[in-house]
Amino acid sequence: MDIIFFSIAAFFMLLGILGSILPVLPGVPFSWLGLLIFYLAPSVPFNYWFLGISLAVAILIYVLELVIPAIGTKRFGGTKAGMIGTTIGLIAGIFTPIPFAILIGPIVGAFIGEMINKSDSKSALKAAFGSFIGFLASSFMEFMVSLIFLILFLMKCWNYKELIF
Repeated sequence: MDIIFFSIAAFFMLLGILGSILPVLPGVPFSWLGLLIFYLAPSVPFNYWFLGISLAVAILIYVLELVIPAIGTKRFGGTKAGMIGTTIGLIAGIFTPIPFAILIGPIVGAFIGEMINKSDSKSALKAAFGSFIGFLASSFMEFMVSLIFLILFLMKCWNYKELIF
């Protein structure tokens, strides 16, 4: 029975790593779900503190992943309209079935938001570039946290290897 929980948890951990690279999958939440499934195995003692703290980190990273592209837009001279456009483009990109829409959505949203705000195309393009940099920063952050969750998962598996296998 434990091997089934371990296998499903490992699947979600790998899906979390993949999700931090592919923007259509929520990487850190999948990684945390893998940790939760691992602790649901009958022979692994449940650790409320570990799961609670890692859940708080997962929620924080997920929220930051949505906010950082807007911050990048502002850092590169974007206005509030560009930040709103970035957020709308990110949300639209999540729900659009077009490949790479989540990558292009914030850039296009920032550009359109700046153009509506009466900016010239040069400053609008600069704000859109800031959105792209913010998106890359948030993706890197998500990858690092998913990798840390994977390392913690592997360490916990090593600690309970006699019970699992």
